[in-house]
Amino acid sequence: MLKIFKDNLFFFIPFLIFITIGFILLFTTQQGVAILFFSDNRTVFGDLFFKIGTKLGEDFAYAFFIILFLFIRFRYAILVLLTGSVVTIVSYILKEFFRHPRPKTFFSEKALLDEINVVDGISLLSVYTSFPSGHTMSAFALYGIVAFIFPKKHIGLLMISLAIVIGISRIYLVQHFTKDVIFGAILGVLIAMALFYANSLLKTDARQWFDQSIPNLRRKNTV
Repeated sequence: MLKIFKDNLFFFIPFLIFITIGFILLFTTQQGVAILFFSDNRTVFGDLFFKIGTKLGEDFAYAFFIILFLFIRFRYAILVLLTGSVVTIVSYILKEFFRHPRPKTFFSEKALLDEINVVDGISLLSVYTSFPSGHTMSAFALYGIVAFIFPKKHIGLLMISLAIVIGISRIYLVQHFTKDVIFGAILGVLIAMALFYANSLLKTDARQWFDQSIPNLRRKNTV
């Protein structure tokens, strides 16, 4: 497990900085302050940037990497599929267990909803499924797995950057609180580490189907 840290410093260092800043905010500000800050400082670019960014933590991102990995190694495609499945199950269980109110519900109960400047085209959820952030957990798990598969400096930095943007977007778009995002990020990375470690226990064997790829199969069929 320690090898994962050593091989992916350019993923984990920004991640730890992000989490540290998050905990500082948690202990020094009241719930909802980050949402109010973004609400008071919206820009056209920011609205568009985070509306697009939040989509990168959804199903199509998983579909993209599954298809990509089919041409590299089947085991990686399976690993991404397993990651999505585990995230979905863990997210559902925790949301049902904690049942924390979404920001819309929270601010409505405090008669402060009118103070929120909502981003155009974004519908606010008003259910008790705020903790943890599923988008954030999904993003840090998926992009963590991709970074671990390709432990390169530029890939690690790109993957953690995408995950952080998605996490921040959930606050910016008034869908989650800081605590939801921070713990979602931690859980996502833990899921990615656990699954990648389990994958490493299954030794690479070019004779096995899961270590093949679509190009390999095509070459075999033409021989």
